[in-house]
Amino acid sequence: MHRRSKRNRSVRRYVPIVVNLRLRTLTLLTIGVASLSASLAVPAGVHAQGSRPVWNAPNVIDLVRRARELRSSTAIDPEFRSYTSDARGYVYFFVDRPDSAANLLVKVDQVALDLFFVAPNTTRQRIVGRRDEQVLPTSIRYHLDHLTVVQDDFGDFIQLGDGDEVEAVAHPIGPLGEAVYDFQLSDSLRISYAGGEEEIRVYEVRVRPNNMDAPGFVGTVFLDRDRAAIVRMNFSFTPASYVDDYLDYIRIATNNSLWMGSWWLPYRQEIEIRRETPFFDFMAGSTIRTTFDVRDYDFNASVPDRVLLGPPVGSVSLAQRGAFPFERGLFDDLEQQRDLMISPALEEVESHVREVVAEEVMSGLSPLRPHLARVSDFARYNRAEGVFVGAGLSWRPQGSVVARSTGGYAFGSDRASAGLTLQTDAAGVRPVVDTYWDRTGDIGGHPGATMLENTITSASGEKDYLDPYFRRGVSMTLRRQPEGSTSVTARWERHISAADVVSGTESGFRPVRSVDEGTMASLTVSSRFDLPLAGSGNVSASAGRLQGQNFASVDGGLTWTLADIDARWTTRASLAGGVTNANAPAQNMYLLGGRQTLLGHDYRLFAGNAYWLARLEGTVPVRTPFLGLRAFAAVGSTHLSDPSALPTDWAARDSNGLRSTVGLGLSIGWDSTYLDVGRALWGTGWEMMLSVAPQFRSWL
Repeated sequence: MHRRSKRNRSVRRYVPIVVNLRLRTLTLLTIGVASLSASLAVPAGVHAQGSRPVWNAPNVIDLVRRARELRSSTAIDPEFRSYTSDARGYVYFFVDRPDSAANLLVKVDQVALDLFFVAPNTTRQRIVGRRDEQVLPTSIRYHLDHLTVVQDDFGDFIQLGDGDEVEAVAHPIGPLGEAVYDFQLSDSLRISYAGGEEEIRVYEVRVRPNNMDAPGFVGTVFLDRDRAAIVRMNFSFTPASYVDDYLDYIRIATNNSLWMGSWWLPYRQEIEIRRETPFFDFMAGSTIRTTFDVRDYDFNASVPDRVLLGPPVGSVSLAQRGAFPFERGLFDDLEQQRDLMISPALEEVESHVREVVAEEVMSGLSPLRPHLARVSDFARYNRAEGVFVGAGLSWRPQGSVVARSTGGYAFGSDRASAGLTLQTDAAGVRPVVDTYWDRTGDIGGHPGATMLENTITSASGEKDYLDPYFRRGVSMTLRRQPEGSTSVTARWERHISAADVVSGTESGFRPVRSVDEGTMASLTVSSRFDLPLAGSGNVSASAGRLQGQNFASVDGGLTWTLADIDARWTTRASLAGGVTNANAPAQNMYLLGGRQTLLGHDYRLFAGNAYWLARLEGTVPVRTPFLGLRAFAAVGSTHLSDPSALPTDWAARDSNGLRSTVGLGLSIGWDSTYLDVGRALWGTGWEMMLSVAPQFRSWL
């Protein structure tokens, strides 16, 4: 075993006081019997009530100088000559989409470290355990500092990615601090513990460079009042700090714990590094997120000479790293955090940075780039547009504001289309304003194919799976980003029927279905929520009016997923349904049948102002990760209150009871593509479907 023996040691073991700040609240946690209570206080001289806090006030400069003197001190406390400790961490590499919380995990690593410190400032680390799993193909190789922790609060100069990401940014509590940065004393938080007999006060100091065009630290530093030691740092960097042109941002949250009322030492650290292509905005980025917890401190322990004489970061053999007995599973942290949602600590970093520099662009990417939300925005083909080509631009004018424009021309319908979206990346509730002209909509509620898949099938003359119409108008959505539990959307738009512009009299394409034309005003409230047994749900309620015709609807879905990512088997059960009033606009009706709903039945044959659809599917590996075997079953029905409410050109009807399908299929290439064959029950027909897995469809 690699672990240090705890027997016959003359060192003392202490229990830390752990400080965790969350959105201006400081919570003190203890491991053991300590009980804590916190109260907020404002120190004299910070700022008067109703006034704005002052940058570089004498009291904050004095606090920063005390902190710098403590960091640069070489005096050795006889009670604190050395320590050893353990660290456990996860490193996630995933692909994200800025307008969605659905991130795609590519690779996960689990790391175990032994940490060593000898006063006054000698630190060493040793990687003693590591394992990983690729969920999607990648050739990524991490920099060494992505696999380790920061023991010295980053030293006098901050470097990341071995200098390939951030080369040498002056630390605000370093020798160049007052020459490079402005400081503002924001808050003071008083923490009482041990039954109220002892008390700690922590100051929150905002930090910004005095030259935002130079490399610099942006964020907050929390300092212990008595010793001016660093308690926590939440920060990012100015765009000029990034060496790599692909870097969008880096966010860092370091949290220390207090030992014996005197020593603030590493407790938890989180880092997020996001990249995008610098020359193109494709609504996709890659993110490395690391989380490390430090524990089991032994003070004044003997540190072997072989460790002190070795490199700053060493490693045991590959076999020893692979055999390390991790206490937690490789994917346990994901299950606890509900997949790859941003953690509270990193969300707080974003909030603190925005408080310091509200109007500055904090991305390292070019503010003006070509833009496409999906591949089919560049080129597509369908029977309502013919050949369509398009392009777009994204622009960050200031602060967190992002503008994305798209435009294109459909040669078959001789029709131009355009759109402009304005949104903010700031923390909290974020408005999104979207204007559009002749944007293509699709009737039915369940997309039968992505635009790219539909282009392939339409261009080959096989099938066009869209039931298109055109929308002109504006919408405003209030939501959290990443997507929060509730969003509210108001729309005002005009709906226009599409026509078949590519088929001749002998064409075999389905007729284009007409819609109820006119101007629509609507309000939609949507919510997402978690369910027991690793489930999730969503519900959406809408009400509106179209040309004197009132309508209202409620629809949603429930999903449960059981998966063993190591073994690559998954089981998913879902239930979806919806209801709208009988005289709702035709484009608000629900359609079932065929691709993506009830395979084997005629495509979108069943229509109704109410529906339900249940589905069960599972995948087991055959040759991991290239091939898996799938099985699925689905059952559902529609209810049409008034058949005369459907337009006369719709080839659709009530399902007249239950409709079902069962089938088998193949999962190909890291579960990215499905080849399914289904048989209709309570009906006739076989159908084969080649489709892309749901997690990839938004990019197509």
